[in-house]
Amino acid sequence: MIVDLQTRSWSSIEQLGPALADRLRRMDATRPVPVDASPSRLAAEMGCVSATCLLGFRCDRIGAAIPTEFIAEQMRRHPGRIVGVAGIDPLAENPEAQVLRARDLGMSGLAVSPSTQGFHPTHSAAMQVFELAERLGMPLWASRPGMVTAECRLEFDRPMAWDEVARSFPRLPIVLGGLGEPWVPEAALLLAKHDRVFADLGGLVARPWQLFEALHAASSHGVLDRLLFASGFPHLSPAKAIEAIYSVNSFAHGTPLPSIPRAALKAIVERDSLAALGIEFEVLPPAPAATKSAPLSPERRLV
Repeated sequence: MIVDLQTRSWSSIEQLGPALADRLRRMDATRPVPVDASPSRLAAEMGCVSATCLLGFRCDRIGAAIPTEFIAEQMRRHPGRIVGVAGIDPLAENPEAQVLRARDLGMSGLAVSPSTQGFHPTHSAAMQVFELAERLGMPLWASRPGMVTAECRLEFDRPMAWDEVARSFPRLPIVLGGLGEPWVPEAALLLAKHDRVFADLGGLVARPWQLFEALHAASSHGVLDRLLFASGFPHLSPAKAIEAIYSVNSFAHGTPLPSIPRAALKAIVERDSLAALGIEFEVLPPAPAATKSAPLSPERRLV
């Protein structure tokens, strides 16, 4: 089984809010092909994975909203293939109602973005959300929805800010996006301390050298088994993310640098992340019309 733990999609770039939408437009102007985060593109790229976690996003502070209803609609279109993760803004009005609405719509988890939403993870409103999430058995994703903007408060993304949260809610699975990058060693230490804290590789897989360094940091702390596969779509496809992981040891070829054991790379890609997070989800094969090709074996992915 291969689970892509972090993907995002939107029907309009305006759902990201004016600041993020403007940043993405300016970056697209420098790319040969603009970023395509449409639901149809996501569906086309899902062929090499068993299931895809689709994260919503809400941030009243910057006028952003990828609604839970949008995520639920994609789940209905792709039953047994898309795992819904609702975007929750703890600083918005009545965040507990957001969580309960997400549960009623069939969401399996919740996603927050402290730096973008402007709250410290131990903010009282956020802690109330986390308490409810633990009670409902809904794992928590903590990651940025994309590029940073001037409004982001990056100090709220420090992994160690989650230490008190993990101590307060020991049964709540927490997933740190991108292994806490750029504070990877700090995130690895947090994973070593708390059994229910995990990290995905979304974002890092698009930067091979940083991925190589991050995997060694995780290895040195003995937490490679707590890393979960994620592509970070739409900025990288799941297929290219898998290839990046299996190719990461190219940096060590012909050098004294140590490599990451092949078995460890395979375990990251094929880990049953849903089971690790306690998510009950019946994975179904893709409909024949949506099937592009069978997933490549690890041997064929290597270049």
